[in-house]
Amino acid sequence: MNAFVPALLAGALLLAGARTGPARLNHLSGGDPGTAPPDGAVRTRWVVVGALAAAAAVWAVVGGTGGLVTGVGVGTALVVAARRLAAAAGHGRTDTADLAAAWDLLSVCLRVGLAVPVAVEAAAQRLPGAAGAALRRTSGLLALGAGAEQAWEATAPLPELAAFGRAASRSAATGAALRRTADAEAARLRAELADLAEAKAQRAAVRITAPLGLCFLPAFLVLGIAPVVIGLAGEAFARW
Repeated sequence: MNAFVPALLAGALLLAGARTGPARLNHLSGGDPGTAPPDGAVRTRWVVVGALAAAAAVWAVVGGTGGLVTGVGVGTALVVAARRLAAAAGHGRTDTADLAAAWDLLSVCLRVGLAVPVAVEAAAQRLPGAAGAALRRTSGLLALGAGAEQAWEATAPLPELAAFGRAASRSAATGAALRRTADAEAARLRAELADLAEAKAQRAAVRITAPLGLCFLPAFLVLGIAPVVIGLAGEAFARW
């Protein structure tokens, strides 16, 4: 059993091997995806083997049937947690502030004279998840000599990048027009953030009145309304 755990960890390292150079070029150029496993599949195998190793380690430490049950539970919990994190990272939208900062960085890089692929790669490093991966693919295609329209197609599936990708594909190849597009997109995103912050502040002001009402309304009823009602009721009963 003690030798079984290192064997599983070694298998995880082998399953999560890095891509070869041809596979990376094929991925950038949009070739047949069957030549290399997608990143999600590699991560899934890594997690499964790691979970098996964790379960075996718990079994080796605890021992017996209880250790086996506990190890299976730990391994299952690891797989479920990893899948939820991967789903959240894969489907969550990029933060608007991060996106605005990325376009600002792209504009600065172009302003100082960097090539468009280098500037796009720098902006991609500012973005996590699918947005950063799409920009890195665009940068790679531009560096390989692809046209702007073909290179920026990688951003089309992502709503947060699609509009900028369409504008960038129409821009001139000099980089000056792309810089203006980046400046305009960053300004638009920051205006959206300002509007969102103002809307949240207004909603907060409305919601604050609810607990204040819950605090003051009973006091108003007890101190203001109740004495009047009690007094009127006392006068009515006295006349009867």
